[in-house]
Amino acid sequence: MAPGHGVYNPLIQPLPTPPMSDLANKRLVLGMTGGIACYKICELVRRLTERGATVDVVMTEAATHFVTPVTMQALSGRPVYVDQWDARMPNNMAHINLTRGADAVLIAPASTDFLAKLAHGMADDLLTTLCVARACPLLVVPAMNREMWANPATQRNAAQLRADGVTLLGPAEGDQACGEVGSGRMLEPHEILEDLIAHFQPKVLAGRRVLITAGPTSEPIDPVRVLTNVSSGKMGYAIARAAREAGAEVTLVSGPTALAAPRGVRRVDVMTARDMLDAVMAGVPDADIFVAVAAVADWRVKEVSARKLKKTDGAPPALEFVQNPDILGTVAALPRPPYCVGFAAETEDLACHATEKRARKRVPLLVGNLAQEVLGRDDTTLVLYDDAGEHPLARLSKLAAARQLVAEIGRRAGS
Repeated sequence: MAPGHGVYNPLIQPLPTPPMSDLANKRLVLGMTGGIACYKICELVRRLTERGATVDVVMTEAATHFVTPVTMQALSGRPVYVDQWDARMPNNMAHINLTRGADAVLIAPASTDFLAKLAHGMADDLLTTLCVARACPLLVVPAMNREMWANPATQRNAAQLRADGVTLLGPAEGDQACGEVGSGRMLEPHEILEDLIAHFQPKVLAGRRVLITAGPTSEPIDPVRVLTNVSSGKMGYAIARAAREAGAEVTLVSGPTALAAPRGVRRVDVMTARDMLDAVMAGVPDADIFVAVAAVADWRVKEVSARKLKKTDGAPPALEFVQNPDILGTVAALPRPPYCVGFAAETEDLACHATEKRARKRVPLLVGNLAQEVLGRDDTTLVLYDDAGEHPLARLSKLAAARQLVAEIGRRAGS
């Protein structure tokens, strides 16, 4: 059997998982209580197994009125448990065996009634009993009507669960099955998945406040033309997600991109380099760490035309340029700057240019890469430059590289 999964039992033996997956080798117990949101858990289980997790589904009797155990067994590829006295377990102790060796218990959806039972330590069916008897973290995803969630008793129960070390994911706000709109709606499967993946990441930035810039800037020439670059923003957004996963409070100052902000990250949208500088300087006093990833335009047009520039006999307009502000240099020169990390995207002589830029900007850490190898791609090769020299990292997906960089920042920035 796989190591670390308790006493061997063929019914809970983990299945092989693909390497290099967010949830590879993770074994989860997924508990479902009664609610219309059960149908979304079908999608969640599919996504979990695709990412390498082994999922043992436990359903309350009420949950089976919304989705059948046969459905969940087909999606998980594992036996589904409903009865506390399930004789398929050799010792009839499913409430003990299922959580031994599990990495987490996830309850989704979690009804009002189930929250109350958890808060008071009740154990009157298989799912409540295994939660009380568990030997692993418990994550709960509430799903209920807005009035039920706002009820003082429910809020007391939620507060008690948090005090007991239970992690509550959500709820969200939005349309509800009853036709009302408000807080209490279950998170969407992709949101639960992202929060679950974040749960397993090392909290190397717990309690820290991180300010990040990402994407290009867009400098106007006239009302319809701009000076910009081909930065997609993917690296900066990946670092924002990785920092949030690592426990930080993250603010992302972003130029125009097509990307959605990572969950739990506060995004401030800007257009020009001067807009970005203003947003950064507003956020710096509260920041412990500043990561300047954005591809800021070095120049802007000195005089922006109020009207669209017209072609005149095919001759291009005469444009005069001025230099944009140095955002990283401005922050690093503050009397008490946050821990500053810069980026250098070069097309040649990376080591020479990156080393010179780090010295000129006076930052403790600079991250370099070759622009032609990474722009617009989903993977990257980073090289770290510090007082000790050059430290190349392996080629990784941008999210994996971001997590590795965040670990390095957490180690270097100290407390």
